[in-house]
Amino acid sequence: MEKIKIIPLGGVRENGKNMYVVEVDDELFVLDCGLMFPEDELFGIDAVIPDFSYLEENRNRIAGVFLTHGHEDAIGALPYFLADFQVPVFGSELTIELAKLFVENSGMKTTFDDYHVIDEHTEIEFNQALIRFFRTTHSIPDSMGIALKTSEGNVVYTGNFKFDQSATPAYQTDLSRISDIGKEGVLALLSDSGNAESPVENVSDRRVAEEVLEVFQNTSSRIIVAAVASNILRIQQVFDAAHRSGRKVFITGRQLEEIVEIAINLKKLELPDEDLIVPMNKLDKYSDDEIIILETSSTGEPIKTLNRMATGSHKQVNIKEGDLVYIVTSPSTAMEVTVAQTENLIYRAGGTVQKIFDNMKVSGHATPNDLKLMMNLLKPKYIIPVQGEYRMLAAHADLAHEVGIPYQNVFIAGNGDVLTYEKGKMHAAGQVPAGNTMVDGIGIGDIGNIVLRDRRMLSEDGIFVAVVTIDRKKKVIVSGPQIVTRGFVYVKESIDLIEDSREIVKEVVENMLQEKQFDWSTLKQEMRDALGKYLFKQTRRRPIILPVIMEVSSRKRKKN
Repeated sequence: MEKIKIIPLGGVRENGKNMYVVEVDDELFVLDCGLMFPEDELFGIDAVIPDFSYLEENRNRIAGVFLTHGHEDAIGALPYFLADFQVPVFGSELTIELAKLFVENSGMKTTFDDYHVIDEHTEIEFNQALIRFFRTTHSIPDSMGIALKTSEGNVVYTGNFKFDQSATPAYQTDLSRISDIGKEGVLALLSDSGNAESPVENVSDRRVAEEVLEVFQNTSSRIIVAAVASNILRIQQVFDAAHRSGRKVFITGRQLEEIVEIAINLKKLELPDEDLIVPMNKLDKYSDDEIIILETSSTGEPIKTLNRMATGSHKQVNIKEGDLVYIVTSPSTAMEVTVAQTENLIYRAGGTVQKIFDNMKVSGHATPNDLKLMMNLLKPKYIIPVQGEYRMLAAHADLAHEVGIPYQNVFIAGNGDVLTYEKGKMHAAGQVPAGNTMVDGIGIGDIGNIVLRDRRMLSEDGIFVAVVTIDRKKKVIVSGPQIVTRGFVYVKESIDLIEDSREIVKEVVENMLQEKQFDWSTLKQEMRDALGKYLFKQTRRRPIILPVIMEVSSRKRKKN
């Protein structure tokens, strides 16, 4: 009897950063390798990726990485993973090409080239498991679910999915194969929970295409379309609607151009007219009613780029009087305030805003009926809700109970929780390291809570610098104290505060110079303490206080 472990290293109780480990005896299979875009409180952080510590400890046991689709939440952490691991990577044709693009554009130094293209007919036999794939419907073609066949039954990971009975062939779910896997017996199902609590069902993508076309045909001004670069389905709908409404498409951003080129070359994206896409430098040659500007962002959310367009700081396009900004993506809940602020800026710039999600439920994630259908097709013994905040996972657990799966067979795991199946029963069995790894520029994991705390304090209360030069031998202050402040108070209106601060620093330094034992760290700490108490009493603010102490020598130079 095999011993099976399932370990989420990311993707549970959060949105994004999907990475799940399935261990079958001594073989370890990694499902997805995604990142998460930072919330506002992660000042300056570019991305958040999973902690690879457990994989580093077990690197010799890793059989491979298996990818479900080509979005950042499934492949975004791959460049950082491949910089340290040399294990084969498996994915569909488009997924692999987008993964290569992410690795190439990341700036990470790696010579990795062990990629393997799979499709729904591929079966990969390892010592302890047979890996198979099945087509799913998502907002990008070539999306796959993954089934690991073991002697104890299948472990199935859906990836991001939904059911759409009117989906085009490139996006259709293979219901027959899913049903066949279910008939074989499913031990555990790791299923997408992103929309588990939605009270509204998704509209079909055919209806979305009709809506986009209607907007294009009923607008006489220039249209700026905001979309996610890797949402190939939405880009296809924009291309089709632009062609039918007699407009040309202008693409902003290098990343979108590269993704579109890859998708066209692989025949995953079709151009209804070879002359549909026009370079940005020819924008002035067309009238406003002939123009569609397709805008995305390199950080997953196009809203921030719209913000720059509205404030006149975009390199290529700025919003002008009469423009329609058409947002065809559903921003994350964390972006709601930013969306409202950006919408206000667009109107101030003379444009108007229309959002596709105002009129209909548009998502690439399964709604409750979809989730119940997936469970009924697969009939799993155990359910492990993944890909969502805790409330979404809990809603998924309730749905599982509705289709007859007892609550004791549903595991709402946290990142790093180890779920073990042995002796005919699944149970929680400890934890492994699974925190967040911050990516900031070229630094990976070098930013921790202390740095983030300092950045937060700088953003809230600013910085207060006290500079003083001393001569320890003569026990005197040679220069200063000088006070420099940024983001704390307006200096010209706070003269008394600055002068009092100088006196406090002067008193602390002079007292320390009279001590028999002079200690640099003690002096700096006393300066921080004294200034901190005074500044808080006067302003109720806590700026970062930075003492800068310099020393000069009183010895005379010898003559040559």
